[in-house]
Amino acid sequence: MHRGARLSLFSGTLLCVLGLSKAHAVTHDYDWSGSFRVPWSLAFVAMLWVGAYAFGLPDQTRTRRGAVLGALGATVTAAGLISVAQLVGGSAVLPRVVVLGSVAVLTPWYVLCWMVAGDARTRAADRDRVLVVAADDEVAVLTSELERSPERAGVIVGALVPAGAVSTSIPPCRPVLDLARAARASVVVLGRDAQGDDDIVTQAAMLHEEGVRIRTLSLFYEQWLGKLPIGELERVSLLFDIGELHQTRYARVKRLVDLALAALGLVALMIVLPFVVIGDTLGNRGRLFYLQTRVGQGGRTFEMTKFRTMRADVEGSEWTAERDARITPFGRVLRRTHLDELPQVLNVLRGELSIVGPRPEQPQVVEELADKIPFYRLRHLVRPGLTGWAQVKFHYASSEADALEKLQYEFFYLRRQSLSLDLRVVGRTVREVVGREGR
Repeated sequence: MHRGARLSLFSGTLLCVLGLSKAHAVTHDYDWSGSFRVPWSLAFVAMLWVGAYAFGLPDQTRTRRGAVLGALGATVTAAGLISVAQLVGGSAVLPRVVVLGSVAVLTPWYVLCWMVAGDARTRAADRDRVLVVAADDEVAVLTSELERSPERAGVIVGALVPAGAVSTSIPPCRPVLDLARAARASVVVLGRDAQGDDDIVTQAAMLHEEGVRIRTLSLFYEQWLGKLPIGELERVSLLFDIGELHQTRYARVKRLVDLALAALGLVALMIVLPFVVIGDTLGNRGRLFYLQTRVGQGGRTFEMTKFRTMRADVEGSEWTAERDARITPFGRVLRRTHLDELPQVLNVLRGELSIVGPRPEQPQVVEELADKIPFYRLRHLVRPGLTGWAQVKFHYASSEADALEKLQYEFFYLRRQSLSLDLRVVGRTVREVVGREGR
């Protein structure tokens, strides 16, 4: 049902726009399929899709009011963009009945899809009932992780330490088997110590024969949380292929996508530049750009370009707090809208950045973290990114503990690197820009 809600939203959008376009052609006696309006209709569909995703539809919005506002936001924004295109082009690329009719039809349709997705979320949470066989501290961390931002919904219905999970003959007891059945567990997660105990593995195998899914702690973190657990950040677990290094076709396509998106970003940069200059004059006096040395692929340094957001006399290299007092009033606007990041398209065009990848850090921060966090430098095997999996999952990092948390997401990205994951990151970044304050 969860996938059905998404499919319904996407297919409903396509059918609505194309249906209204065809109906207009029939009533006004022209061949729509052979007209210049076909690509514009498809572009409008794409705008509606992106808008719906950006506003958290159909599965991220939590309230009915949010769903209604999101549906209106998605459809009205897309209609506004196509109207701007018509003004710039000087001609009606799509009839008003198609644009306004789509807003009228798709707004309630998006809300309906949200309602279906809401039911699916509830059923998913009930379906993934998790029994964990691991140390108490690992269970506690896993519980908090599932409550925060899981990739797949789940709830822990039972936990056993490995020593208490071993079968006994007097009295007859098979703790993992008995507790899993009593709690109606659908997933059993085995920590490292539990995986090394033959008796516990035998009980898990019996549950597997009954249809219960069995996962190692590391694999559960990957599939349900989109990260690697701290306990797995050791040498053997990090010996995996990296798409950008070991898949030539992926690396080439990724670079072509980077160049295409950076070219679009360059156009956007030229459009917003005059407004930033005016804003700086009023509330952010000083130089326009801020250049900062960052560590890139292979440990090589480069100068990353951003619009300046802090007072020029206090910019420094220490950790930046989420509500840093050094940020100027207009600088805060730039951060909230993420426009401060836009000049980094120049770094992308030069090959210093990718659109998606681990965010680059300052050299002194890299040296400090590399001394304290094992295998931190592995993140430099790939080109750093304008956005990344860690950014959309964990958001703002302002301490060493946060850096370790983000590293778990970055290693997940390195292990799963692919175009589909890159597109997923880009889509979530758009959603973050629309739905949350800048960082």
